[in-house]
Amino acid sequence: MSRRGFLGLTAGTGAALIAGATGYAHLTQPSTGRILHSTGPVPEPFQVPLPLPPAARPARTEAHADFYDLEQREGQAEILPGRTTTVWGYDGIFPGPTFTARSGRRTVIRVRNMLTVPTAMHLHGGVTPPESDGYPTDLVLPTRRGPGHNHHHPAATPGSHSRHTDPMAGDTTTAERTYTYPLPQRAATLWYHDHRMDFSAPQVWRGLAGMFIIRDQEEDRLPLPGGDRDIPLMLTDRSFEADGSFRYPALDPTCTRQPGVQDAYMDGVLGDIQLVNGAPWPELEVSTTRYRLRLLNASNARRYQLRLDTEDGGAHLPFVQIGSDGGLLAAPQRLDTLAMAPAERFDVVIDFSALPVGTHITLVNTAAQGRMGQVMRFHIVRRQKDDSRVPARLSAFDTLTATHGMPVRSFDFRRTGDDEQQMWTINGQPFHTSKVWARPRLGSVERWRFSSDFHHPVHLHLAQFQVLARGNKPPQACDAGWKDTVDVRPYEVVEVLARFDGYRGRYMLHCHNLEHEDMAMMANFEVI
Repeated sequence: MSRRGFLGLTAGTGAALIAGATGYAHLTQPSTGRILHSTGPVPEPFQVPLPLPPAARPARTEAHADFYDLEQREGQAEILPGRTTTVWGYDGIFPGPTFTARSGRRTVIRVRNMLTVPTAMHLHGGVTPPESDGYPTDLVLPTRRGPGHNHHHPAATPGSHSRHTDPMAGDTTTAERTYTYPLPQRAATLWYHDHRMDFSAPQVWRGLAGMFIIRDQEEDRLPLPGGDRDIPLMLTDRSFEADGSFRYPALDPTCTRQPGVQDAYMDGVLGDIQLVNGAPWPELEVSTTRYRLRLLNASNARRYQLRLDTEDGGAHLPFVQIGSDGGLLAAPQRLDTLAMAPAERFDVVIDFSALPVGTHITLVNTAAQGRMGQVMRFHIVRRQKDDSRVPARLSAFDTLTATHGMPVRSFDFRRTGDDEQQMWTINGQPFHTSKVWARPRLGSVERWRFSSDFHHPVHLHLAQFQVLARGNKPPQACDAGWKDTVDVRPYEVVEVLARFDGYRGRYMLHCHNLEHEDMAMMANFEVI
């Protein structure tokens, strides 16, 4: 196989080879990827206001359910000032509309695919029936076909709503699919994104992602900041061509034939323009009150080490973390910095009350250099009374404990092979749809061990977990609460206690570095 050989062999195997000594050399670096430089001018930071994605509005409601229509289609956005970017977006926008749902109340979303490529939508963090989980081969084929459309997907009449199921191609529909989310889970900050086999990375890069917030009565009773001071922040990095179009090192920019990226970017693609809610280095005007920020790292491969700096650099405002991937913590914790791997979420409260009007506070990323060391800026513009507060106790939930005889399973995330032929693998094997690595029982708790040779943010579908240990030491502050994604760092073992509540069926775990995921770093488990 040549160094630019075919990477994703079939939809059934998803096997992807990382070929060539060039790719191997980059994998040994401490970075989580390689920067892809934009070819046009880069905007100055803090020149545009922070945008907020529109709220998703139900098409109809019933006693116990809300029904939505959502289109995946091309849209035009002015991400960079004076230039137009074509996005692949939910309802044609990037980020997609923000859903707000209630715990235990069904959310039903009918997705229509108006793009030229197949898609699969995954509610990340959702306790979801398997048929609505967005398994990578449960595709929604487009109503129209792009050039060189993948012919290994089952054919169907364009515009029809046919369904096709086979063990290799998955449960495939044409034109549209209905996803049902019963949401038997706590209030939490989730997100939804594309999960198509072999092409998640370029399709999310082009815009197929949005926020999904669940609320419940326990959270409603807390005096936390709300209303326009409860703000979702989707952090992404992107690169652009001179004309404003997204730049991405795909082997096939049409996403219809050959999956994978150029050799130099096989360990992950890093953009050189920081976006928050789809805007470059935005600024948010705030009052002298507390704000709740729902932070999501939606980048393909970039990790963040966040800190709040005053404009003179002499002081750092603390984060008060109140929630993680799976919802509220038991008690708040004060953090000076916040480490975020791809797909992790952190709910934090920031108190601006002690600062004078006119102050600027910059959210910085100390894990990056140059302009990527800045994320966004807050500008205090007015004084205001504040009746919100962060109580000493936030939530009551079980703390899981390891027991003798509890099932223990190990998953090693590693590149395998020699200098000429490298693969991203779990337990030495690339992903295959028919291979099942574990069969946990519904309602059970198991001890899972993740080991790594690189930065691998490990994500479990369906299951929530608590971090038990990191490198034979207690969990770190960033590991607190219920999680669905954990940052496994190079040559480290992270142990978690995972609870398999919700539904029986086939689910998966995978690395959420999207370039690694597309190169077969996934594995199935089946809840029985």
